[in-house]
Amino acid sequence: LSSVQEYEGERNEAGERHGHGKARLPNGDIYEGNYEHGKRHGQGIYKFKNGARYIGEYVRNQKHGQGTFIYPDGSRYEGEWADDLRHGHGVYYYINNDTYTGEWFAHQRHGQGTYFYAETGSKYVGTWVNGQQEGAAELIHLNHRYQGKFLNKNPVGPGKYVFDIGCEQHGEYRLTDVERGEEEEEEETLITVIPKWKATKITELALWTPTLPQEQPAADRPGQEEAPGAEGKNTEVNCQALLQEIFLIQGLLHCWQILYHLSYQGSPKGLKINSSWPKWNNTDTNSLVHTTGAVG
Repeated sequence: LSSVQEYEGERNEAGERHGHGKARLPNGDIYEGNYEHGKRHGQGIYKFKNGARYIGEYVRNQKHGQGTFIYPDGSRYEGEWADDLRHGHGVYYYINNDTYTGEWFAHQRHGQGTYFYAETGSKYVGTWVNGQQEGAAELIHLNHRYQGKFLNKNPVGPGKYVFDIGCEQHGEYRLTDVERGEEEEEEETLITVIPKWKATKITELALWTPTLPQEQPAADRPGQEEAPGAEGKNTEVNCQALLQEIFLIQGLLHCWQILYHLSYQGSPKGLKINSSWPKWNNTDTNSLVHTTGAVG
């Protein structure tokens, strides 16, 4: 039995759909484009009855090559396909105006990619594994950025906050258990673990690479002087004093609040780390507000 209810178009000598044609499928979907030996093959447009549609290349009835898929909710993917799956390089436009640009593997974000948060203007630039933010990355905000590693969407291990005024704060994200009430403890629930920032020092700006550098002996570092003694400590103190002075002059007290909370309270005030961590609303200079956004 034929899987096509109605067909108008070219056929070959064997009677197969071959060439350009238009078909209405029994489920109400419509395809118009090229056929080869009875199968969708080449350029075509497939319209689903639920409002979705695909415009692009086919190979033996499967989306394969370059194509654009517009989903029923209005989001869309533009890029490469393989065996009916998003695979290769592509851009996904979400309904909240967020975008992901980068590599895909078997229908998921995988490899190097950039996720842009439209609401805050922040963006995650780095590694993805099976759809999740994982590996070396840089989280860029309006006037500062975080550089380090991520695991299960959260920052973990050594990293640093880099501020546009010319200083950076080094530290480490350590996993801690969330304190639960007595009633919660009686229930058999999974323990929630969140990363907590522990600051160690403030320094001048330094170049950053996607992979965290390993400590090397001073003699092996080209162009680097001996490890600083008292002079090095003064540099750190002066840098921190410079931070405060510039913040006061320019009215960027909210940035100083970030440093204060990172240094003494473990994380910025109001920052809640969850599956979409972190997104900061930089419009409020008195506090940091975490906002969530869809990560399709």
